[in-house]
Amino acid sequence: MTSTRRGRGLSALALTVLCVLAGLTMLLGYAHKARCTGPTFDESGSSGPELWKRSYGVVCYSDLQQLWGSRNLDEMVVPYVNGGITDSGQLYGGVVEYPVLIGVLIWLGSLLVSTDAGFLAASALLLAPFGLLTAWWLGRLSRWRALIWALGPPLVLYSFHNWDLAAAACAVAAVYTVHRAGSGPPRRAAVFAAVLLGLGAAVKFYPGIFAVPLALYVLTGGPRGDSPPERARRFDVRGALRVLVVTAGTFVLVNLPFAVLGFQGWLASFRFQMQRAVDVSTNSIWYWGLRPLVEEDRFESLVGVLSPALILLSFALACSLGMRRRALTGTFPWIAVSAAMLCGFLLFHKVHSPQFVLWLLPFFVLLRVPAGWVVAYLLADAAMGIGFFRWMYLINAEEPYSIYQSLAAQAVVIGVWGRAALLVGLFVAFLRAPETPREPAAVGSGAPAVNS
Repeated sequence: MTSTRRGRGLSALALTVLCVLAGLTMLLGYAHKARCTGPTFDESGSSGPELWKRSYGVVCYSDLQQLWGSRNLDEMVVPYVNGGITDSGQLYGGVVEYPVLIGVLIWLGSLLVSTDAGFLAASALLLAPFGLLTAWWLGRLSRWRALIWALGPPLVLYSFHNWDLAAAACAVAAVYTVHRAGSGPPRRAAVFAAVLLGLGAAVKFYPGIFAVPLALYVLTGGPRGDSPPERARRFDVRGALRVLVVTAGTFVLVNLPFAVLGFQGWLASFRFQMQRAVDVSTNSIWYWGLRPLVEEDRFESLVGVLSPALILLSFALACSLGMRRRALTGTFPWIAVSAAMLCGFLLFHKVHSPQFVLWLLPFFVLLRVPAGWVVAYLLADAAMGIGFFRWMYLINAEEPYSIYQSLAAQAVVIGVWGRAALLVGLFVAFLRAPETPREPAAVGSGAPAVNS
């Protein structure tokens, strides 16, 4: 097989079919979430009065709908410009607990609607293009393997659970920019990718961490297929630094207007996340593993130290192993290292919300990991997500303890620990997996591809 054939993408018709399938999956996801809305609304436009029973009982809970009532979105003003956070950690005014570009999406979705049902529909219309673009880019990069994204259960469960589709699209767009840029040093394409990662960080923080492996990819010269030996021995320090500076600079520029116009409101969103308690709603290994072992007054402070320390350690390990693979293959595997870093982040962060699976899903497409890993992770994640909401419903329904409560609680435990174990395994599997995108250096080359 030649590298030319390996790099051939799907036809326009096939990509259209892929996007239609993704659109139908997201439509099913919207119908699932819309079950929680209406048919009656209170004076603020919130569905009620027993919304929690529906949202937990039939697992159609959505942060989009929840925020309508809890953040007074019927009175939404330009986000972050006014408001702040109280000493008890409660947000007020025009502050939401997310990065600024999500604040913008929330504001846009609330402009022309008066109920949480309308806000869910408007937000779905804003987010759906990100899901479709992600499917298109993944199809261009990885062909029919992109069906993992387009038909994956997470797209039904979580497309409109939160605003994560926008962040996932930024991360995939960055990969697409680098790997469709053609042969030669990756410096220029990496700068555009860095802008996308900076924008992604202003939606959800995690795309910003991928700037580090991208910088190492640039530092080591990118793909090595046709690189002369003298180029292989040089390091592009300036190009690598440019990636880091552009990513950080984009993030700062996006945040700057909000910080200038309403510093206290802008800062409140960061303070809220830093002060968030590690409780049952965080679904993390810290709550289920460490909390029973330490005194309650020491638990939060200990997690505050261990969580970031282990996250940074996992990042360093992923980059180090990536450099070892680069010594063997000649190319730094920046996609694989990004995926491994994400595994470390998801494993050790103090919060692991159900929709975070959308962050990982594109890497199941971009890296050729065995299907067993994909199926196992999606099953564990579904057990945690569905089990958690059913458990919350059963323990709050004021009904006698039953076998159903026990089964729901066991599903959560199995999901949390199964997912954690799989993240450890995926950390290694991703670093070993071949990438499905063609290497830019192979474009137009008749050189044989290396079989993997």
